[in-house]
Amino acid sequence: MNRREFLDLLWKASLTAGLSGCDRLGNTSASDYYALPSKGEARILHITDTHAQLLPIHFREPNVNIGIGAARGRFPHLVGKNLLDELSAASGKVSDLDKHAYTYLDYTESAEQFGKVGGFAYLKTLLDQLSGDAKGGALLLDGGDTWQGSGTALWTRGQDMVGACNLLGVDVMTGHWEFTYKDSETLANAKAFNGDFIAQNVKATEDALFVGTEVHDEDSGHVFPPYVVKTLNGRRIAVIGQAFPYTPIANPRRFIPDWTFGIQESELAELVVDIRAKEKVDAVVLLSHNGMDVDLKLASQISGIDFILGGHTHDGVPLPMVIDNPGGKTVVTNAGSNGKYVGVLDIEFGAAGVSGYQYRLFPVFANLLSPDSDMQAYIDSVRAPYLKKLEEPLAVTESLLYRRGNFSGTFDQLICDSMRNVLDAEISLSPGFRWGTSVLPGEIITMERVLDQTCMTYPETYVREITGENLKFILESVCDNLFNPDPYYQQGGDMVRVGGLRFSCAPKAKMGKRIDNLELNDGTLLDARKSYKVAGWATVASQAPGVPIWDVVAEYLHAEKTVNISRGNNPVLKGVEGNPGLADYT
Repeated sequence: MNRREFLDLLWKASLTAGLSGCDRLGNTSASDYYALPSKGEARILHITDTHAQLLPIHFREPNVNIGIGAARGRFPHLVGKNLLDELSAASGKVSDLDKHAYTYLDYTESAEQFGKVGGFAYLKTLLDQLSGDAKGGALLLDGGDTWQGSGTALWTRGQDMVGACNLLGVDVMTGHWEFTYKDSETLANAKAFNGDFIAQNVKATEDALFVGTEVHDEDSGHVFPPYVVKTLNGRRIAVIGQAFPYTPIANPRRFIPDWTFGIQESELAELVVDIRAKEKVDAVVLLSHNGMDVDLKLASQISGIDFILGGHTHDGVPLPMVIDNPGGKTVVTNAGSNGKYVGVLDIEFGAAGVSGYQYRLFPVFANLLSPDSDMQAYIDSVRAPYLKKLEEPLAVTESLLYRRGNFSGTFDQLICDSMRNVLDAEISLSPGFRWGTSVLPGEIITMERVLDQTCMTYPETYVREITGENLKFILESVCDNLFNPDPYYQQGGDMVRVGGLRFSCAPKAKMGKRIDNLELNDGTLLDARKSYKVAGWATVASQAPGVPIWDVVAEYLHAEKTVNISRGNNPVLKGVEGNPGLADYT
């Protein structure tokens, strides 16, 4: 038996071990839902994309997450019943709790039955339990997008979340929206963080190094340490940080003008070889904010990484994927968003390193857990100065408001409607962000819920004249970002949301050929040569002149008093019939 055949056999056994951790998915008893006996010698806990949600929230999973080409029909591009079928085939019966956690199915009714998810006080309780169940404790990794996403995070410049992460006991983290504060603020927060903030793909420019900008390593230019080695039960585990590669493209470069990003595949491959040679580690883990499709490609290209614990695309993926590469296999996971999940990875070791693993993605149901008193006291203290503003009632919703899916959610549509109405525009555009909580029918839409959808450091609105030709180009460009068959050309967001405009979309077509049949809401065809009054927000290139988007939405809601939006202004889809990432799309 040669080395490759041995590794194939080894990782087939590891996959079986991993699936054995899912045998409790059918058990809905609150007393042992979170029971997971430790297996192996090292336990790693993984959270990501919490987006500053300190309190329990509702979060609806998508009904549209279309996979194109090789991504069709595989995680994370499975939704609804298709996802449950895959999970059931691997683990047997799936409980109602997990059906609610992993899918959009019967969302409102299930949310009313099972309650909210996440919340740092409840997360703390669960993490302590899972760590206590492991011999020698556990290592807690945070995949980033932690310091942004709420009013208090914005108003404290992320400091509230640094304090929360310190109380939570985060050992290692990387970032993305962390870089949308000023670079000096990001560095200050990283220093205040008790753990290690790492990123192998964030370096200072040559000009910045010349004038003496602050970096971790002047020779390499790394702004932060590229990796850290931690010891659990005598086993040395290297954790490499992979920050979001496209930060200066997807977000304003003006906040981090002296830093460069990128996937840095060749540098990462060299770093893995160097770590294994010099650090004599037992396992290599990539803590990634690439997005899952990028991680899957990266896993197929680079040898020597045992596990990729991923984030950015907010995919709650209950089953790990095992990817072949020239040197063996790499296990790839993604742990959802908003504090809704905790990934638990138990690693077994043999004479040649990793010999097996057990993986379980736990939904964090607040109703099944008791809040940690110290964390709750901290949360109450950081929210207290802002509580009146956060709890300001704006309107009541008669329908489910949510954001998440390749195309517009109902809260996205509310934002688009607000801009068209308040800013007196024919057409509105809103970014395809994946962060933002859900609001159940009958609930009050507070200012906090609006801030969940809009709170960021570049919220300014604009109104400008844009030609029909340029509108089509904008839609085509974003669509290519979403559906480019090469994951390295995707940035992990969703399609731009539109108001006042209808169109068709062919995800499998080539760039420039995906968007067609553009027309205004009244049926008038969009004229390529004509200019239209367009409202939008979150400009990346330069700061827009208008008021923050949350003020626009709040003004609209105050005037409307109630809202009822059954669906977003979504395109007619072509060529994706029967795609396992598409369900209940009308």
